[in-house]
Amino acid sequence: MTRRLDLAMLLLLTFSTGMVDAIGYLGFDKVFTGNMTGNVVILGMGLAGADGVPVLRPALALVFFMIGAALSGRILGDIGEAWQSRTTLIFAIVAVGCAGLSLYVGLMPDPEVGLAGTVFTSALSALMGAQAAAARKMKIADVTTVVVTSTIVGLASDSRLAGGDSARWVRRLLAVILILIGALAGAATLMLNQWIGIAFVAVAIAVATVIGHRGAKRRALAEAAGTVPSNA
Repeated sequence: MTRRLDLAMLLLLTFSTGMVDAIGYLGFDKVFTGNMTGNVVILGMGLAGADGVPVLRPALALVFFMIGAALSGRILGDIGEAWQSRTTLIFAIVAVGCAGLSLYVGLMPDPEVGLAGTVFTSALSALMGAQAAAARKMKIADVTTVVVTSTIVGLASDSRLAGGDSARWVRRLLAVILILIGALAGAATLMLNQWIGIAFVAVAIAVATVIGHRGAKRRALAEAAGTVPSNA
């Protein structure tokens, strides 16, 4: 049951990543803040001199994503696959950081322009890197929260059509659908204001953090009482 709860929370974070990538790409000069594969492609096209393709923001997004992931990995250490207090800490930092960025965007007169936009995309990329590193530590197959390419490959190559057993098809399909719905939601919020979408992301991550933390505490109490195997 605990692993199922963790899976559900990571799927919620996958939805939030769809939102931030839509907001970054559509509202902040074609920058992905969660999907670094997209940034690598955009950076390559920009370096080749393609018209209207940015270089600075995608490059900084890559750098800050790695910094966020590295710091998260340092904090988490070798905690194993189960949700721990340090997992809660990382996700809480990401939620608070997104809340702060929503205020930043709301207060800036033109948050997408110039240095203000670059600061936003770089900071959000660092937060998404931290989130991705924490999700990776949990080792829930096919759910990374930031990319679904490998998930789609698994969904197709392991399908019955391909001669497979359709293993984990539900979570794979949900991950793809949720990042799609997140992108739709993120694009929709841009019709109102950029800060609204980021605030919604902060709330979604905070909800996942609280529910995941409470589930981990219940599991720890059950283990202490001897009612749940330690490797459940």
